[in-house]
Amino acid sequence: MGASGTTHNPLDSPSDAAGYRVHLRIPARAEYITLGRLALTGLSRLRELSDETLADLKLALTEACSNSVRHAYRDGRAGVVDIDYNLQPGYLAIEISDDGPGFDYLEADGEETSELSEGGLGLAIIRSLSDEFELGSRNGGGSRLRFVKKLP
Repeated sequence: MGASGTTHNPLDSPSDAAGYRVHLRIPARAEYITLGRLALTGLSRLRELSDETLADLKLALTEACSNSVRHAYRDGRAGVVDIDYNLQPGYLAIEISDDGPGFDYLEADGEETSELSEGGLGLAIIRSLSDEFELGSRNGGGSRLRFVKKLP
């Protein structure tokens, strides 16, 4: 199974003339996560990012994709990880989703489950490197993680 990606040319759409959107679908295998990092590097050429910001975003992206690869398909079945990039003049939003079994990330009281708070170092890293963070279920099943980095 190979990776597939589509890009949206903002010049084709006057309503999105200032931004870029890219969708990448990779097999849920660790060796394909590098493709997500390469796409991020390519986007950084469209909007100058500091070396530190780019390194932080690559780390957050790697952690998020690794979580999907490790947890969504732990039963050995094949799957995919979708990565959506939305580069706008003031921010970069990245959303990682999978069609794994999902998980209950909140206890009844609204607190994160012990699985996330005890073993979720990757999630803590993503939170610390981003300006906005969302974790939840994907429509139709699976998990969804979105983080946003504000850009100067």
